[in-house]
Amino acid sequence: MKLTLQIQLLPDKKQADQLKATMERFNQACSWLAEQAFEIKTANKISLQQRFYYELRQQFGLSAQMASICIRHVGGTYSRDKSVLPTFRSNAAMPYDSRILSFKGVDRASILTLEGRIIVPFVMGQYQRERFSLAKGESDLVRRKDGKWFLLVTVDLPEGSQIAPAEFIGVDFGVVNLATDNDGDVYTNTETEKVRQKQNKVRRSLGRKAGKVKREGSRPKNIKRKLKALSGKERRFKANENHRISKCIVEKATDTNRGIGLEDLTDIRERTRFRKTQRDKMSKWSFAELRGFIEYKAKLAGIPVIPVDPRNTSRTCPKCGHIEKGNRFARGLFLCRSCGHFDHADIVGATNIATAAKVAWREVAEKRLTAAA
Repeated sequence: MKLTLQIQLLPDKKQADQLKATMERFNQACSWLAEQAFEIKTANKISLQQRFYYELRQQFGLSAQMASICIRHVGGTYSRDKSVLPTFRSNAAMPYDSRILSFKGVDRASILTLEGRIIVPFVMGQYQRERFSLAKGESDLVRRKDGKWFLLVTVDLPEGSQIAPAEFIGVDFGVVNLATDNDGDVYTNTETEKVRQKQNKVRRSLGRKAGKVKREGSRPKNIKRKLKALSGKERRFKANENHRISKCIVEKATDTNRGIGLEDLTDIRERTRFRKTQRDKMSKWSFAELRGFIEYKAKLAGIPVIPVDPRNTSRTCPKCGHIEKGNRFARGLFLCRSCGHFDHADIVGATNIATAAKVAWREVAEKRLTAAA
């Protein structure tokens, strides 16, 4: 299973300028080559190599391997949709392979630039260090908006031996409660909502100040610096929360030898209308990221994950099976109109998801046995 490790480069001023110049030149070359590929309507890497390899090197000053990577990169990008001309931002990630990037131990990297190779120190956390020896394939050089440099290193991890669970943990996704399982554990949105509201308030305040100053003259540098520092802060906080929640759920499944059932919310934003006051909150609801984190962590642990259609999961009584819209008489409360079963609505939804995942798993197992016979 392939995962991506993020390690931070620590270039000095001169090295940072060299990396930036190389990245910008590479992306200029990619944009130029994309125009040529779009004009002749081919994404074939061999054809592009034969036609434009020497021109790429002469016009943009790329090394032999950089030119080859540029051709592969453009060919792969253009092949996804040949009706669209791909464009590459000047600061877009730049792919490197083992011929132009190598690691000197666990704290330095040798990186090829337009001016030759440079040795750049880097740092990484314990999680990355434990998996760093499994690095394989290309790495991406990335420069964040705050000016920090990173390498996204691909590692190939062995998957865990899949268990055959008798029971499942059901996970209900939500906005107020990011995730709720059928054991009654609730992972709330309290902290992420505080961060979202705080960041929105600060951005609005800075926007008003910037507008006022712009009418009077130039925009002050301190506002620019503050906006730059805020960029991505909310997103990184949410990603960290999703990692924490997914780790807890997968560890619980591993410890109890259970599978995981997740509600499938694909295209929910297209299927649901929201009030104007809800749009910012819903647009930043990162349930897909949380689901992805749970799935890849479960795969490494050998835990099967079953997606479940969420339709009526919070309206169905887990005791008697009665389905009625009125069963959920409040946002967080469930009361069965048939048997009187009462519980938190999210826990009811998670319980029904666990049951549906268990049924789906049995059907899959039966199909495998039939196929094997």
